Amino acid sequence: MEQKGLRKDPYNIIITGVGGQGNVLASRMLANMLVRRGFAVTIGETFGGTQRGGAVMSHLRISGTNTWSPQIPKGKADMIVALEPIEAIRLLASFGSADVIVLTNTRPIYPVGVIAGHLSYPSTEEIQSSVRELSGRCRFIDASDQAIKLGNPIFGNIIMIGAVTGMEELPIARDDFREVIVKTLAADKLDVNMKAFDIGVNSVNTQPPGTSL
Repeated sequence: MEQKGLRKDPYNIIITGVGGQGNVLASRMLANMLVRRGFAVTIGETFGGTQRGGAVMSHLRISGTNTWSPQIPKGKADMIVALEPIEAIRLLASFGSADVIVLTNTRPIYPVGVIAGHLSYPSTEEIQSSVRELSGRCRFIDASDQAIKLGNPIFGNIIMIGAVTGMEELPIARDDFREVIVKTLAADKLDVNMKAFDIGVNSVNTQPPGTSL
């Protein structure tokens, strides 16, 4: 596969969410799409204290020439992809900059402290206002709601990969995703995953910056 250049090298992406959202699978799929295009991708991952419900973060460092350390330096993320909205705020505080692009799912997953009434969770309006203030460009995507319509909320991670592709920041395309899916999942899962991917692409192509779909 012919390699097309990156806007900057390395290009640094953080995919974040909580356990059970498919964060690790999303990072592996995106990395494989880029490897298919001839790039070197280094992945570093951190996991919260619990398998389901703890914070999960994957650092992807993408280069056409070198292999980089797996940890993105503070303030050096080029794109943040948040499967859970409050995690976008957490990462922007450490890794954001005036130029960072943020793609975030809009549906929250409340931690135990919030469910028990001991902690508060920011409103959707507060979260979106903070993301707009702290980022260069942002999109808010109803990935979980769209995934549920497809039959399973786990498709939210695929919708977010589609959104990353639709931003056209990286030299990847639908065919790259299809080839990765064919090699990763059972054949009967292909159609629904392609639908999820297309929803993600369309979600960023049909909304202006800083709005939700």
